[in-house]
Amino acid sequence: MNLRFRSGGRIYYGWVIVAVMGTTGAVSMAMGTLNFGLFIKPMGDELGIGRSTFGWAATARQFSSSVTSPIIGPLIDRYGVRIMLPIAALFTGGAMIGLAYVEHAWQLVLWFSVMGLVGMSGPGALVTSVPVLKWFVRNRGKAVAFMSLGIPAGALVFVPLTQVLIDHVGWRDAWVILAILGMVIIVPVSLIFVRRQPEDVGLLPDGDVPDEVAVVTGPRWHMAEELSFTSGQAVRTINFWSLVVVFSMVMLAMGIIGVHRIPAFLNRGVDAGLVSLATAFDAVVAGVATFAFGFSVRKVPVRFLGCLGFIFLAIASVITIYADNFALVFISMAVFGAGVGGMMFLHSYIWAEYFGREHLGSIRGLVMPINLVVGGAGAPIAGYVHESTGSYDSVWWVGVGLMIAAAVLVLLTRAPRSPAVSRPDRL
Repeated sequence: MNLRFRSGGRIYYGWVIVAVMGTTGAVSMAMGTLNFGLFIKPMGDELGIGRSTFGWAATARQFSSSVTSPIIGPLIDRYGVRIMLPIAALFTGGAMIGLAYVEHAWQLVLWFSVMGLVGMSGPGALVTSVPVLKWFVRNRGKAVAFMSLGIPAGALVFVPLTQVLIDHVGWRDAWVILAILGMVIIVPVSLIFVRRQPEDVGLLPDGDVPDEVAVVTGPRWHMAEELSFTSGQAVRTINFWSLVVVFSMVMLAMGIIGVHRIPAFLNRGVDAGLVSLATAFDAVVAGVATFAFGFSVRKVPVRFLGCLGFIFLAIASVITIYADNFALVFISMAVFGAGVGGMMFLHSYIWAEYFGREHLGSIRGLVMPINLVVGGAGAPIAGYVHESTGSYDSVWWVGVGLMIAAAVLVLLTRAPRSPAVSRPDRL
């Protein structure tokens, strides 16, 4: 397992972890995340379920993740995700099969709650967002960039495939087919290839080589190159709480707008097939944006990149409010994708950059309940506004304001000072 990433040598195993998580990200596009919007209209029409219920389903997924993330985060730090990721895939796939048999609104909410118990995708997905960060310090941005390529690849395949399945076999069988496909790919790949962190297999972050004495002394060099905050130290910084507010505002805004934009476009008469293609392109742009941000972060401070991403989200949301033809839908999706790419990169990168990798799972586990509970309110609120007024416009403007406020706040949030601990003795 002593694999290295250098000329004339063998590939550093961290890049294998990147490939596995990129593959998982690709497959997650088929598992009730980006493709969920394509199910809302056919399911709602057949079952008589209102838009607010679909919003509550998305919220239920986030809420269940918020309950379990304080437990899952420390478990990731201690044991890794080699077992947890297959469990997450089985939970998600099993819930998707359950969705094929839904007859009542409460069942829809229930199965989405099950999906979130060990979140595999979406904002509460600690099991996919944390592992790569454990393997890299100096090349962290590059690693996140390459991992992000899985999302556009998966979107190009699975979002149009979802619409094809809905059109040809119906939404019920579409859920089953996609569930089986996701589990068959993710479970064996995770069990075979995933490892917790480089120190577990005799390596250092980025493929660096420990000196001879460090090799002899074993685990005493596990904090090499980076000082890490404990969760207790992190929560005592203003920087931590500033980021909590930033991501809570953005996730609330994205819940208000992101979940409902696809059915809104369909209601405006835009062809479902074209909307699915635009949705896939949204994810392609998100992946490309994340990739570009990952390679830019060594030259541009991460808070500037995050601010740019949130501005893209605000611009896209304004276009969404007025989009009534495919051209505007396509533009809004593309710009929204650029913003989502910035948000995804910031969410993956900034916690490790500001607070280190050693206790990253525990820190993220504390953050996620707040972000998910606040963000989860967005989708049902927007659904109720639509049901009471017949339009999303008023609540969508609130979402635009939240995105702009988040852009300003993240720009003002600098990295905290190093924790008041001495660097571990590396001998």
